[in-house]
Amino acid sequence: MKQDDTPSLIIQRDLLKSREMHASDLASTCYKTIQRLNPTLNAFITVIPPEKNELPSNGSMPLYGIPIAVKDLYDTKGIRTTGGSKFFADNIPNEDAFVVNKIKKAGGIIIGKTNTHEIALGVTNNNPHFGACKNPWDITRTPGGSSGGSAVAVATGMALAALGTDTGGSIRIPASLCGVVGLKPTYGRVSLRGILPLSWNLDHAGPITRKVEDAALMLQVMGGYDEQDPTSVKTLPGDYSSHLRDSMKERKVALAVGNFIEEKTDPEVLDAVHKAAKILEKQGAMITEINVDFLYEAAIANSLMTTADAATFHQERMKEHLDWFGDDVRLRLETGAKYTSSEYALARHTQVEVKRRCELLFDEYDVLLLPTTPITAPVLEGEDALERARMLTRFTAPFNLTGLPALSIPCGFSKEKLPIGLQIVSRAWNESGVLRAGFNYQQATEWHTMKPKI
Repeated sequence: MKQDDTPSLIIQRDLLKSREMHASDLASTCYKTIQRLNPTLNAFITVIPPEKNELPSNGSMPLYGIPIAVKDLYDTKGIRTTGGSKFFADNIPNEDAFVVNKIKKAGGIIIGKTNTHEIALGVTNNNPHFGACKNPWDITRTPGGSSGGSAVAVATGMALAALGTDTGGSIRIPASLCGVVGLKPTYGRVSLRGILPLSWNLDHAGPITRKVEDAALMLQVMGGYDEQDPTSVKTLPGDYSSHLRDSMKERKVALAVGNFIEEKTDPEVLDAVHKAAKILEKQGAMITEINVDFLYEAAIANSLMTTADAATFHQERMKEHLDWFGDDVRLRLETGAKYTSSEYALARHTQVEVKRRCELLFDEYDVLLLPTTPITAPVLEGEDALERARMLTRFTAPFNLTGLPALSIPCGFSKEKLPIGLQIVSRAWNESGVLRAGFNYQQATEWHTMKPKI
C-alpha cells in the first residue's frame, strides 16, 4: 500500500474551477489509468474516451469537470446498459436515468459503465458474461459486489467517484473490501428511475468515493424528489456537507455486540471496529454496547425478499432463456420463484417489526457502529457463491430491509493487508449524522489515505 496521491473530489473540482487544472487533463488522466489497469482488474464493461464527452462550460457547477463512473445498471442515453446480463448486452437506452441526468447537469463527466454482478444478484462480481472484476489489493480475491466495478474504479483512481446500487449491501460491501467510502442513503432519498431493478422494495442508489466529504457532495447532487418514481419521497432538501465538522462530543453512539455480530466474524474485523469506537470516544462520543441479535431475522428476510422480487421481475426471461443466466444467479432466481406468499408475508412482517426496533434504538442513540462485512475479501474462485453472499451480506442486509442510511468507511487492514470496513448507521433521513460520524473518524485516522499498489 502507499500514501494517497489522489486528492479528494472536492479539491480536484476546486482546482478545475480556479483553472489551475483543465477538465480535459483530469479526464485524460483517469482515461490513461483505465487503459493501464482495466485489462487486469476488469472494472469497466464500457469505457467512454474523453473526446466523446462534452466538457462543462459553467465553472460554478458542483461537480464541474469531475470524471465519474456509472454502474452498468443505470441507463445512459446512447451508451449501452447491460445490467451485467446477456439479455441486455445490446441495450442502448434512449434517455439517461434520473440520477445520471442530475450528475451531468452538475458538471460531472461520465467516463464509463462499471462491471457488476449479473443483474446485481450477488456480491462476488464474478460475471460469467463480461468477466470477473478483481480486487486491486489482491487480484485473486473478489472486490465484492454487486457494485464491484464502481469500487475498484474509485480505489485505483480510474474515477474520482462512482454510482452504485445497494439491495443487500452492494455499495457498502465492495467499498469495505476495496478500502473506499460507500453510502447507502435512506430508502426514497435518491430516485431509482432508469435503474434496472433487482427488488422494487429494497433497492437503493448511492455514491462510492475516496473520502466522506466527497460522498456528501455526491449525495447533495444525487438526492431529491422525482415525481415519476413511485419510490421517491418528497422531503426537505438535505444539506450534507455543512455539518461534517461538527463535534462528536456527547453524541450517543451504540456499539453493536452479541452473537449476531461475533459469530463467524473474523477477530481482526471485530478488533478494528472496537478500536474505531475508541477513537470516537476520545473525540467525546459516549459509547454504549448494545446487543443487536434482533438483526439476524432481518438479514434472512432481506435475502428472501430480494430473490423473490428478482424472480418476479425476471419471470419472462426465466421462461424464455433460463440458460442465459449464470449458474449462481439462476439458482437464486429459481429459489426466489419457489417462495410461497405466506413466506413472503412473514418476511414483510419481520420488516415491520425490525423497523420499529430500529426506530426505538435511534430514539436513544445518534448512530450505530458495526462491521460492514464479517470477513475481508474472500478469493474469487473455489468457494460456493451463495454461501459467500450470505456471509458478506450479514451486516449490511438488515439496513436495506429497514431502509436506513448506512455508510461504510475504511477502518484498518488485516494481516494479509486487506481492507476492513466500519459501518455507521442512523435513523431514517439522518444522512448528515452518519456522514458527520464518518468524517470525524476519517480525520483522526489515515486509512482513507491508503491506496492499492498496482
